[in-house]
Amino acid sequence: MKIAIYSQNSEKHTKKVMVELLNLGKKYNIKFYVESNFHKLLENKLGFQPDYKIFSSYKDLDNSFDLMITIGGDGTLLRSISFIRNLEIPIIGINTGRLGFLATLNQDLLKPELNKILIGKYKVEKRTLLEVEIKGNETINEFAIALNEVTVGRKNTTSMIKIKTNLNGEYLNSYWADGLIISTPTGSTGYSLSCGGPIMSPLSQTLSLTPIAPHNLNARPLIISDETKIELSVLGREKSHLVSLDSRIISVKNETLITVQKAKFKIHIAYFEENSFYKTLRNKLLWGEDKRNL
Repeated sequence: MKIAIYSQNSEKHTKKVMVELLNLGKKYNIKFYVESNFHKLLENKLGFQPDYKIFSSYKDLDNSFDLMITIGGDGTLLRSISFIRNLEIPIIGINTGRLGFLATLNQDLLKPELNKILIGKYKVEKRTLLEVEIKGNETINEFAIALNEVTVGRKNTTSMIKIKTNLNGEYLNSYWADGLIISTPTGSTGYSLSCGGPIMSPLSQTLSLTPIAPHNLNARPLIISDETKIELSVLGREKSHLVSLDSRIISVKNETLITVQKAKFKIHIAYFEENSFYKTLRNKLLWGEDKRNL
């Protein structure tokens, strides 16, 4: 069994997780590969130098890997996607962050949960990704993929921006707002939710358009098919605006054509049955909590 490990943390609990993983790895004869920057953190800040192999990029991995384990919060899991891409390696997250909606494994139950992972007692769910093309920007176009959402937003100004939006070539609306969030079902419990967007089931084959602080009473979140090609163009008082893909943010000149659509491949998220989407909604977002249901 081959497992890749990725994290951005160098805290004590990270070392604890690594010790548990490596001990279980010896028990089950598992080969671990640790991302190079995380390896440096372990070595330099935690004085941790166990025997494992190193990977640095997507090119160092292949579909012979059985699993990617991330240690951290949801942001860490989101960043790990750049290493997985279209390899179909399942990702599972050990939550050492705050809420952990994607990274669901519990530190308090670490040993039994790791045992279940390492003997393959988990399920896999395929999640839709968004692919972004920004006209004239070859750097971002190399791997412009987001699991949660793509957002356009204002930059260096308190003034609204105007976001012209076309769906499959047809004009939808020009949003006067602080920004616009295009969310996948996976991302619907994140930033989009905070801005009043709808929660979507991971298997719903939909996307949502959620304006950020729109200056009209009739500009509300809209659910569309994930087969829709979305084209955006932004105008504002500044010369540029921001585009974010999950945690990556870039500056884009106004009136640049931005195309967003479903990616040609999906990311495989591993989970335990007791951590299903609906159970996580109830447990972590207190969905539908009512004293009458106790």
